[in-house]
Amino acid sequence: MDSNQIVELFISRGLIDRSLGQDILSEVDHSGKEAAEILADFQVIQHRDDVWPVVASELGAQMVDLRNWTPPDELLALVPAGTARLHGALPVNFDAEGLHIALVDPMNPQTLEDLRFALGREIVLAVAPDYIVEQKINDCYGGEGKAMEDILSQLESGADASMNQADLEAEANSAPIIRYVDIVLFQAIKERASDIHFEPFEKEFKIRYRVDGSLYEMAPPPVHLALAILSRIKVMSNMNIAERRVPQDGRIVKQVGDRQVDMRVSTLPTQYGESVVLRVLDRSSVNLSLENLHLPPETYEYICDTIEKPNGIFIVTGPTGAGKTTTLYAALQRINTIDAKLLTAEDPVEYDIDGIVQIPCNEAIGLTFPRVLRAFLRQDPDRIMVGEMRDMDTAQIAIQASLTGHLVLSTLHTNDAAGAVTRLVDMGCEPFLVAASLEGVLAQRLVRTICKDCKASYEPNESILHQLGVAVHELGDKDFFTGKGCDICGGSGYKGRKGLYELLNITDPIRELITDRAPSVVIKQKAVELGMNTLREDGLRNIYLGHTTIEEVLKYT
Repeated sequence: MDSNQIVELFISRGLIDRSLGQDILSEVDHSGKEAAEILADFQVIQHRDDVWPVVASELGAQMVDLRNWTPPDELLALVPAGTARLHGALPVNFDAEGLHIALVDPMNPQTLEDLRFALGREIVLAVAPDYIVEQKINDCYGGEGKAMEDILSQLESGADASMNQADLEAEANSAPIIRYVDIVLFQAIKERASDIHFEPFEKEFKIRYRVDGSLYEMAPPPVHLALAILSRIKVMSNMNIAERRVPQDGRIVKQVGDRQVDMRVSTLPTQYGESVVLRVLDRSSVNLSLENLHLPPETYEYICDTIEKPNGIFIVTGPTGAGKTTTLYAALQRINTIDAKLLTAEDPVEYDIDGIVQIPCNEAIGLTFPRVLRAFLRQDPDRIMVGEMRDMDTAQIAIQASLTGHLVLSTLHTNDAAGAVTRLVDMGCEPFLVAASLEGVLAQRLVRTICKDCKASYEPNESILHQLGVAVHELGDKDFFTGKGCDICGGSGYKGRKGLYELLNITDPIRELITDRAPSVVIKQKAVELGMNTLREDGLRNIYLGHTTIEEVLKYT
């Protein structure tokens, strides 16, 4: 339901004044949350679902509780599946007054008219929370695959590149396109996707999503619908839909069941239209604890000790999507106590954590990492997290902060733990300051774990063992496992991911090498001599424990 409509409704009923209404709408634009969520944040209502009785009262409709209710088949038969999905309509009762229907968007008067015409009977509006109505429609009228077929059959023609902005917006806001995009997003999120890609080509329009680091393709829609679908995503993320020549960024906050999912949206102009990628950030921080990361025992103990120190720098390193931020958040969650002030500078804020002051950096308005960090030091923090050490300024201020009695947590993009040390020196930081301030570096990768439902042991051949650097005679009675592929894991043989870790403890011998500007290879050799387990060794440990496969470890280490 449209945020403007909700705010206008609350103003017209005297529940808020116009200036508060403007504040709520600007917060909607700024945060990407829905109006109901902001009304609850501003304590106008207790819970976001409390907007629905107000909507029902305004429309003169009855509120219905659908949570534990299943409609009988004879009631469902009164509304064909295609019509139910197209209009977001769920039949809830049938009596002398007519057919009572709950709508995903009850504020749209056109929908009731369309239903009266389509079904040829009197329609009575009922009101329930939109996400519950949507969930019930999916449950009652079959899964998303069927829904997509129904909707695609109703979409004969698509938008045309020559359309003006008003026509394009109307097309993007047409019921079939809205329902189609909602189903694509719903299905991808349900499959635990981290990214959703919409890619136009000359003769086809691909939709792919990334689960556990691997891309899977959805059944593609007809290529002529590309512009309408992409325009719909741009409308949802408050972008300029007429601008197709330059990259744009936006965000969508969507209610999926009872959880809120935040999506970062990025567009890129290509030869055949715009490529759009949605990065899914699950803001619920339920599993953010160090225990849930399944770290090796010695690494777990080291991190727990390090993050309790009063000062110093702890860096987590690895490529994009290696789970660095998750590890840092889990560490923050552990030290998030009443007697410590925690500040984070991020781009963007990926999880909301109560008790931590989180600042989203924004290059466009000059709110850069160095600027935020300088301001942090005037806010009397105990611990600081910097999303990423991107440049010399950020790194130098972080070092200064650690030397003046603050604990700093951050990330870097390097291949291994030793590489992080030389990267800081290459950025222009003085080696003796790096040696003095750095406490430890954790390198990590995410590998897919074998699906428990189709796990089976097998004998790997000699050539793959040779790639792994393991001789057959060394193996003894060790078992190897793989996933055969089943319905639970979608045939991939994998379900979920876990981390591989390499921990570089900055001890005095390592500090001497850093001060002498030793290359990362020398630092790594010394660390291994002192007992460091490399990423490859941690990979082997996970293979022998039956958590992952040889192929995954070879791919990521």
